[in-house]
Amino acid sequence: MKFIASESFWELFPEAEIGIILFKDIKMEEKSSREIKDKLDDAHDKALTYLTKPVFSENPVIKVWRDAFKLFKTKKGARCSIEALLKRVSKDKDVGSINPLVDIYNTTSLTYALPCGAEDMDKFIGDIKLEITQGGDEFQPIGDDKNSPTLEGELCYKDDQGAICRCFNWRDGQRTMITEDTKNAILFMENIDPERKEDLKEAINYLAENLDNHLEGNLEIHFITKDNPSIEIK
Repeated sequence: MKFIASESFWELFPEAEIGIILFKDIKMEEKSSREIKDKLDDAHDKALTYLTKPVFSENPVIKVWRDAFKLFKTKKGARCSIEALLKRVSKDKDVGSINPLVDIYNTTSLTYALPCGAEDMDKFIGDIKLEITQGGDEFQPIGDDKNSPTLEGELCYKDDQGAICRCFNWRDGQRTMITEDTKNAILFMENIDPERKEDLKEAINYLAENLDNHLEGNLEIHFITKDNPSIEIK
């Protein structure tokens, strides 16, 4: 099984880089420890340091993704996942605890103002591709019981059964979501700003360190670029 960032993605974002962690043989805890929750709380304060402009959408970490989402077809109102997190923080709303793995990647996302997500690898059917879709890929959003298929010209993560995450990094699907039963996970962190390449590397290392410190499992770090567009994941 492979993860492949297809040519249609690189045509839009030739300087993009995707940090990937393969986290296998996980011994998942049902609830986060106090230490994990405290780090998530601390990350709220760190996230505020990225919001220096009075108009939310004009902050660089938001604007770069607003501009990116204009380059492909999106569902109305779709935004990058880091924007959704920072919006909550800007309104003094907590990003609540879900489970240890999700809390750790949300902490990383807030700390570095970069989008981050994770999927259960054992739920994948065939290779995973990040590409512009022809539309009609099946997708059931987390928390919804209806099919919400992709649009023609939409950028999404998908496998042979349907979409995994729609509109690049907007919304995850229920089929491959992380749960307390997850044993093997893939974590994605995307960067499209050439000036933040070092931030991405630092963020991936921070994420890996916290996964290693708080959860049992085996992890591998990879970086996807135009010159290295695929990796074996299983």
